[in-house]
Amino acid sequence: MSEKKPLIIGVAGGSGSGKTTVVDYICEHFSKQNILRLEHDSYYRDLKHMPLEERVKQNFDHPASLETELLIRHIEALSEGYPVEVPVYDFAAHTRKDETITATPTKVILIDGILIFSEPQLINLMDIKIFVDTDDDIRLLRRLKRDINKRGRTVESVFEQYEQFVRPMHLKFVEPSKRYADIIIPRGGKNQVAREMVISLIERKLA
Repeated sequence: MSEKKPLIIGVAGGSGSGKTTVVDYICEHFSKQNILRLEHDSYYRDLKHMPLEERVKQNFDHPASLETELLIRHIEALSEGYPVEVPVYDFAAHTRKDETITATPTKVILIDGILIFSEPQLINLMDIKIFVDTDDDIRLLRRLKRDINKRGRTVESVFEQYEQFVRPMHLKFVEPSKRYADIIIPRGGKNQVAREMVISLIERKLA
């Protein structure tokens, strides 16, 4: 059992907003022994029971596509001092891999995901909530580049998914969730003044 609860930080924002840039910046300021990063994307539900042609048609931008209840159980276990087994997701096949990654308790737990502020039970676990705000056109370009280079998608499939799922779900779930943020970082993840303010706040909380 841990003597002191960890500081739990949530970083949300639309797809391609610069969340990863902010999260990387925070992680670089703390040793690996002191900070654990949990990505909501790791908790996508396993679709092995579906044929691949059906998997690709699913709405991956809806909260129901993620096993958030497992993420919550993991955060609660880590807060009590217990290690957990984090899923590893294959974004090309839309399935979970057989292996998992062991995560051990740390002083800071950082949760990253576009939909983390749309889950009340998850919000209640967070001590600091950060929303990275970026213009829609910039987010689309970043998503296009990421999905093609890192997730094996075609240009056509990225645009189709954006029009059918990403934009409507952003307007329905992500954008409204901004009101739960304690800190809103405008102009994306490279806003140096805002990033330094976040680091200063975390250091004060830890002290």
